Order: sequence, then structure tokens, then C-alpha cells
Amino acid sequence: MTEPVRVENVYGAWELVSYEVRGSDGELLDHPLGVEPVGIIQYTADGYMSAQLMRRDRPPYEHPDPGGGTPSQTIAAARSYLAYAGPFHLDEATATFHHDVVVSLLPNWIGHPQIRDGRIEMGRLILSADTTHDGTPACATLTWRRPLR
Repeated sequence: MTEPVRVENVYGAWELVSYEVRGSDGELLDHPLGVEPVGIIQYTADGYMSAQLMRRDRPPYEHPDPGGGTPSQTIAAARSYLAYAGPFHLDEATATFHHDVVVSLLPNWIGHPQIRDGRIEMGRLILSADTTHDGTPACATLTWRRPLR
């Protein structure tokens, strides 16, 4: 059952259920952060959003502090994590989310809006975006649910 995508329906925190990339034919191409990713996306009433996503099986650093990883551990950590935040706007007529990126692990995203098509089905927020996978057109889909407490 699809629900209307209204801004007041998305406020708050959502937990990541899945992150998939599919080809234009619908074929599953990749789980970029593994088959059981971990993540939280939040939308606030004052117009901000924050997304943090990671692989569940990330290896720890050699020493437990921000600079405690070896060069290869630091590379692995960056490749298994995605984070960005900033103001957001939801066009309710088209169910299109505009995430205006102010901070990001990916430097190229800063200052460039991330556009997501959205829908709410059976209480889950589903965000998708056109992308490429190995140079071919694809669609990335992230499914979120309200936190289980």
C-alpha cells in the first residue's frame, strides 16, 4: 500500500533495510555496502537531513582513534562508509527529495544536490536515484524503516 509522500510523514529517523543497484532491466547488479548494511537517515522539521550508511562487517582500525588506522585500513573504512548532510526540500507533488549537500565523505558531492525519488510503501521510505554501474545506466534504491525500539 502506497502512502502520500508528505514532508510531515518523513520527519524523524529511519533505519536502513537495504541498498541495491539494479540495471535498467531490473537485474540486481550490486549491494554497494553488503547484503546487510547499517544506516540512519534523519529529516528534521527545521529542514535538515543527515544520512550515515556503512557495511556491517567493517574491519576495525589498528588503534581505536580517528587517526589510528593504517593507510590500507583508512582506505577500507572510506570505501565502506557513506555520509552526507545539509538542508533538504521535498517536492510533494512529484515525491522528489532535494538533499543540498553541505558536508560529505565524498568531496565531489559538496555543493551539489542529491536528488532522490521517494515513495512510502507499507511504512517504509524508499528512495531511488539514477546512477551508473560499471559504466552502464542503473538505479540505486535504498529502503528505510522506522527504528525498532
